[in-house]
Amino acid sequence: MTSKLTYVKALFDDKAALKVLEGTARGISETEWSALTAGTAGYEASLFTGQPDWKGLMDTPDPELTEEEQSFLDNEVEELCGMVNDWKVRDELHDLPPEVWQFIKEKGFFGLIIPKKYGGKEFSAYAHSQIVAKLGSRSGTAAVSVMVPNSLGPAELLLQYGTEEQKNHFLPRLAQGLETPCFALTSEKAGSDATSLTDEGVVFKDAETGELKIRLNWKKRYTTLAPVSTILGVAYRLKDPEGLLGGEKDLGITLSLVPSDTKGVNRNFRHRPGGSPFQNGPHWGKDVEVPLDTIIGGQKEAGNGWNMLVDCLSIGRAISLPASSNGSAKYLARVTGAYARVRKQFEMPIANMEAIQEYLTRIAGYTYMVDSATVLPLQDLDIAHKTGDKARPAVSSAILKYNTTLTSAAIINDSMAVHAGKAVVEGPNNPVAHLYQTAPVGLTVEGATSLTRALMTFGQGSFLAHPYTLKEIQAAKANDAQKAGKTLRGHVAYMVGNYFRSMGRGITNGALTPAPHDGPDKAYYQQTNRLTTAFTAVANVIMVTFQSKLKGKQRISALMADTLSNLYMASQVLRRWNYEGRLEEDRPLMEWCCQTLLYNAEQNLGEVIDNMPGAALRGALRASAFPLGQRIKKPSHRLANKVANIITQPGEARDRLTRGMYIPDQKDDYVTRLESAFLLAHKSEPYEAAITHGLKKGKIEPTADTKSLVSQAIKHGFIEEGTNIDEVAKLLEDTEKARNDIVAVDCFPLDWVGEPLNPEGPIVPK
Repeated sequence: MTSKLTYVKALFDDKAALKVLEGTARGISETEWSALTAGTAGYEASLFTGQPDWKGLMDTPDPELTEEEQSFLDNEVEELCGMVNDWKVRDELHDLPPEVWQFIKEKGFFGLIIPKKYGGKEFSAYAHSQIVAKLGSRSGTAAVSVMVPNSLGPAELLLQYGTEEQKNHFLPRLAQGLETPCFALTSEKAGSDATSLTDEGVVFKDAETGELKIRLNWKKRYTTLAPVSTILGVAYRLKDPEGLLGGEKDLGITLSLVPSDTKGVNRNFRHRPGGSPFQNGPHWGKDVEVPLDTIIGGQKEAGNGWNMLVDCLSIGRAISLPASSNGSAKYLARVTGAYARVRKQFEMPIANMEAIQEYLTRIAGYTYMVDSATVLPLQDLDIAHKTGDKARPAVSSAILKYNTTLTSAAIINDSMAVHAGKAVVEGPNNPVAHLYQTAPVGLTVEGATSLTRALMTFGQGSFLAHPYTLKEIQAAKANDAQKAGKTLRGHVAYMVGNYFRSMGRGITNGALTPAPHDGPDKAYYQQTNRLTTAFTAVANVIMVTFQSKLKGKQRISALMADTLSNLYMASQVLRRWNYEGRLEEDRPLMEWCCQTLLYNAEQNLGEVIDNMPGAALRGALRASAFPLGQRIKKPSHRLANKVANIITQPGEARDRLTRGMYIPDQKDDYVTRLESAFLLAHKSEPYEAAITHGLKKGKIEPTADTKSLVSQAIKHGFIEEGTNIDEVAKLLEDTEKARNDIVAVDCFPLDWVGEPLNPEGPIVPK
């Protein structure tokens, strides 16, 4: 670690400053450098300055779809959702039906991001996300099957790096569904550390034709769509031992497109992802010979595969998993809230029990949170596309990937708890278990959640979003002493200024900081201002203290990532409440989310300080960040209950929260029946409560005759006089019938051993 004396000298001597920065730069490999500097920063960059850009955030146009995009959602996506029976897909077919695959291909679902000139839809990133979310609310298998070809697999890579010949050949075929693509990166020794690839390609000259070719050998796994693919995107390390290309003998990671029917390719196996049997499997290549022009981008891109991957991966990471998490969250909020209103215990809907409301609050609040957070990075992509700029939301996509998948998993767990025993028994009448089984998929793919949190969010943010760090390393790499001195001095002044600004905002609790709006949200803007400045003050000290060793301090980095994520998501919640019209009905959601996120941010930052080395340093940081202590409290129980009620009562707030999910209208579909039972239960509840009250008081005689119960309740004043006895009795009987149907649990013949039960299906006792 650089000594304190060296730092002092560096403030006055440019050469000493360069020496300090060179020491930091030496700890960063070229591969790490490529990963850290790939991408662009949006709103999150302002969080690293300690000054949230509220004006820029609020001035961003409201998210919207074109007529064509909305039509596709209302028609093709709606029809696709209606074609999928998820229980049949999971239990019987272990795949989408052939007619569904054909529909996906013919209707252009593989070409959502492909420009119209190649026959694609050329939809916005926001539309792409809405499509995946809606599919995800119906079937994880359908959602994954559509989202992978529109991510890295490999249309995005072709669009960014492909030769004109490759684009003209592959993109129209992908758009028309004539090719089923996949992209293979993970191998036996290369998972999160993709640079450990042992898959190899060797350049050689064909003895017969004299043509330069590549002989590929690989072993891949976890490749989605590989078992049904016609074209494989393969990442490997390219070597040229004979110098036939006239350059390095080890060119590095390279990407090629290999037809699946090429001699030596084996893709005849599949994995079995739990809960969602999307096509995913291993594949091997043994002495597979391909021309040089299979390299994506041609020979000039040989060895550039790592840069290509990190450049494009953030786009897919910003869309695919956040969108599917969003879809499942909305689905769970709607079905779990409805079930809690329908299900009764102790003569009351379980939705009225505080223990259940605790789960329902988190389900509703987290759903609002996830839906709010997913929008801005997509708009950044779309705005950049329209203006011809380049957007690669590396930091915000890492925030989204980690937080939306983890939050979705929490929603699933809470939904399981509300459904209780019904959630454990599989069958077409269990609306939640399949998502519980699928949750680990989102936590592991497109970058393991642990590393996304511990390394990417804060680590990459410290370079891309910080106003000085990247410039300092660039000065060191360029051996520019003058720039090194100027940048380092600027960084120190910035660090000192933030330290005292944080202290001032801590003393005033942010009350003197600017907020774009007055009203119930003003305090949340000001608390975000205060905590953002504290985050920046602590971040600067962390970078100076640990320098290149920060990548080994993964717990510290992870907690700083959590702080940043919570501040980012709170900002998006505030933005959403504003662009949706500052609706009073949705205010409990906004307030609960902001209080939860800001409380978490403060706790995360406090834990960071508690684990910094040295009592003096910890004291100094706490004096800056929390001069009067940590002051944010969790949401009150009263507020939490208001949030829970949003998903257990019919209304516009519930519909807004779950907007964009697929709501079936098939009469035999469980969700259709649940919605009907939910409305009946809501309408019946006052009458059921009145009769129950009368029975407990001993005024009403117990009887199986519903009309008699209603008549007695009217007679004794528990139900208003003049109420139509026949209508209320029928309502109560219809409600009870619907309730019994919804709470029934699937069961199967005693001798059933797992074979498909179609067409009869499982037995549901009447």
